[in-house]
Amino acid sequence: MKKVLIVDDEPNIIMSLEFLMKKSGYEVFIARDGAEALVIVDQEEPDIVVLDIMMPQVDGYEVCSYIKNKKQLGAKVIFLSAKGKEKDVLKGYESGADFYMTKPFSTKKLVDKVNQLAG
Repeated sequence: MKKVLIVDDEPNIIMSLEFLMKKSGYEVFIARDGAEALVIVDQEEPDIVVLDIMMPQVDGYEVCSYIKNKKQLGAKVIFLSAKGKEKDVLKGYESGADFYMTKPFSTKKLVDKVNQLAG
């Protein structure tokens, strides 16, 4: 079973994404901030990380860079953020993101992208 880590500080987003990912057949892990995400990445080695950018302690860009620097992990990263300006999107891809989706978002498109990246 593929592992998905959802990293967001908004409880409503976490709840809906957890439901959707479990329904799609993934083992789901939750982190409410970037620091918690780093611990889970090391412990669980997720296949896909759905990642917010603006979070307390460690932001999404830092988490993404950390994941991408762990070459043996090979995790795919999807940014899910309210930051929709071109410079924010570019910074997301520069930090190593595999896909960038802005909030509000289509849950169907997100699940489709997770499925695609999970291979």
